[in-house]
Amino acid sequence: MLNDKLKDFNIILASGSPRRHAFLKEMNLDFEIQLKPIKEIFPKHLKCEEITDYLAKLKAEPFLENIQNKDILITSDTIVWLDNKALGKPKDETDAFNMIKSLSNKTHQVVTSICFTLKTTQQIVNTTTKVTFKALTDEEIWYYVKTYKPLDKAGAYGIQEWIGAIGITSIEGSYNNVVGLPTHLLYKTLNTIAKGI
Repeated sequence: MLNDKLKDFNIILASGSPRRHAFLKEMNLDFEIQLKPIKEIFPKHLKCEEITDYLAKLKAEPFLENIQNKDILITSDTIVWLDNKALGKPKDETDAFNMIKSLSNKTHQVVTSICFTLKTTQQIVNTTTKVTFKALTDEEIWYYVKTYKPLDKAGAYGIQEWIGAIGITSIEGSYNNVVGLPTHLLYKTLNTIAKGI
């Protein structure tokens, strides 16, 4: 399978997300985790997937001078897109409450870009999932924020947690994308890379 095709290569996942780590393990991929901090700042004129494409590529920059011939560096970024603006990770519990409140009774987009960086090439792919919440009460939102503390999540919620179970009425697109990584796209692109190497 895919891991066999990539057995001569070193997959580096530049992400601290436990959800992304779990996905690669579930896909039976051998990989190592390397983290280098960057400031996730993007030009204000960028919209939707332009933002995640930019940030996924930006996250690869600190690694570029050390990329070896057998390395495949994977960087990724996810945003929630609502009313023509990006929702990133909340600053505090009040910010988290306000974010989820803005998602209540509406459909938003979850956009993820994945950047694959090799010694001589770089490729960026992205996908979008539409998610609809029911009308959430303030009590429900505060219960979720206080209990699950979603400060590390874009849009201040995890679809796999309580809020997703009780609040999401429909989803169109990749579920795993909303959790944190569009695994179908990761698999497809790594297969393409393996064939081309």
